Amino acid sequence: MAAFLRRGFFLALHDALGQGRSSVYHHALAAALLGARRTVKSWPLSFSQEELKKRLTPMQYHVTQERGTESAFTGELTYHKDEGTYHCVVCGVVLFSSNFKFDSGSGWPSFFDVLKEESVSLSDDYSYGMHRIETTCSQCGAHLGHLFDDGPKPTGKRYCINSISLAFQPKDSNPSSSSAAEAGAAGGSGNDGKTEL
Repeated sequence: MAAFLRRGFFLALHDALGQGRSSVYHHALAAALLGARRTVKSWPLSFSQEELKKRLTPMQYHVTQERGTESAFTGELTYHKDEGTYHCVVCGVVLFSSNFKFDSGSGWPSFFDVLKEESVSLSDDYSYGMHRIETTCSQCGAHLGHLFDDGPKPTGKRYCINSISLAFQPKDSNPSSSSAAEAGAAGGSGNDGKTEL
């Protein structure tokens, strides 16, 4: 299948070149056929790769920075039921409330809504020969998972999130004096969203 997709991509690219289309067109075509249609973006919070590799576990780094996915049913937060909030493991920004969490049966933590709409960014993802909506932290760009339209009411949405992309803050705990990013890095280990994640 991968060879077929690659061959189709190169044939389409060859046809586009023959029609004299611009390099911008070729870049957009390649992105559409091979993966997420991300644009170059600077995030409000940025961290060096060196810092992140020291602060995050290898799996946290792989999922959040390289758009990896955990195996289903292996994340520490998949069946987590405590009250509190879920934060980005990279920068510490609050993303989800335990009030929005539900068991989707997918093997990854699932939420039917975000705590603040501006905390999660959405972008088209065409990897693996299908169209999905990728979710990323809007502050640091960390990959979180994907968004689907098969969740419960009232939103009908399912944010299928890698557990390892999240750090949990219990409802009754006091945030320490350390930075939110350090708190997130210390507390976030787990798994990710559905078979489609």
